[in-house]
Amino acid sequence: MTQSKLKRGLQTRTVRAEDRITPGFESFSTPVTRASTVVFPDLATMRALDWKNDEQWRYGLHATPTQIALAQRLAAIEGGNHALLQPSGLSSISNVYFGLLKAGDDVLIPDNVYSPNRDHGDWLARDFGVTARYYDPLIGAGIAGLIQPNTRLIWIEAPGSVTMEVPDVPAITAAARARNVVTAIDNTWSAGLAFRPFDHGVDISVQALTKYQSGGGDVLMGATITRERELHLKLKAARMRMGIGVSSDDCSLILRSLPSMQLRFAQHDRAALAIATWLRSRPEIAAVLHPAFADCPGHEAFKRDFTGAGGLFSVVFDERYSAARIDTFCESLELFSLGWSWGGAHSLAMPYDIVSMRTAAQWPHRGTLVRFYIGLEEEADLRADIEQSLAALA
Repeated sequence: MTQSKLKRGLQTRTVRAEDRITPGFESFSTPVTRASTVVFPDLATMRALDWKNDEQWRYGLHATPTQIALAQRLAAIEGGNHALLQPSGLSSISNVYFGLLKAGDDVLIPDNVYSPNRDHGDWLARDFGVTARYYDPLIGAGIAGLIQPNTRLIWIEAPGSVTMEVPDVPAITAAARARNVVTAIDNTWSAGLAFRPFDHGVDISVQALTKYQSGGGDVLMGATITRERELHLKLKAARMRMGIGVSSDDCSLILRSLPSMQLRFAQHDRAALAIATWLRSRPEIAAVLHPAFADCPGHEAFKRDFTGAGGLFSVVFDERYSAARIDTFCESLELFSLGWSWGGAHSLAMPYDIVSMRTAAQWPHRGTLVRFYIGLEEEADLRADIEQSLAALA
């Protein structure tokens, strides 16, 4: 835009301020660029824009420099080439469904899947003509027997974020690739740090950035990460058509937390493993479901494919304790809050009725399951808190 010699009024000069800022400023933080309207130097530049180019922006809904910086870092963490941001983890799951499926298609979903994903599959089956079928998460190469000519997508969750079964991901992805079926994994449990899905044949990794990437329990965001460009463009087109966008301010909060994510994850991992090991000795506990233990379903796959576990694991109480008494146990905890999300500094506990959540594989335990998330409080204090609540059970 050329410099005008016309004299402007005060209001115009305030709106169209000509800031004079000394160039060359640098800092460690990524600038926050907020925009709805994106302006262009000329029409030729605007008309030359290509929506397929992730480094160009057309409108604030789809990308700002802050959003692009976060997407690039997320892709790098998981070894992907592309990342798309969404306003929640569930929105990322929805992006995969609506980007890849149409009426008449079939999707396979593990029986231990994140409950809102199961609800999404049921909704697509009920209202959109998509067949949703559930499979035993430990099926491994046997998934090949479930693939139909119209199967377009196989979901994986590694491990199940409540029941902790670890699937044989390479076996499932090999069977899918042999039949040209796309695989998508909910990789939130490992934050992309302890499990690298693309190295094991997965096509799409979904992350709930609400968890470890945020680290503060105060940001909602999700991402779909891919290596293959054509697959990325399908998801990007669906995101654009659904009008999905994220706040640059929220992106800046996650960008600020990413440098400490690996250190926090390692601390969660150490403390959770220590507390889970201690709980194995408690007579009130019938089973501790932590993938690092040899008796956890899928442990061999965990030992082969994972480098850590983070802060999430579950326990099954002895069946002599009723569900009502387990509720009392949870409510007696002082340092463990009652809540579903995790990945932040605060420890959490939540009871689950697993039998009501399964349809494809029989749940082998009779007692009530409680999922623990071990935060960043002192490990000794957390153990003492569990101990006093267990004493109340007796």
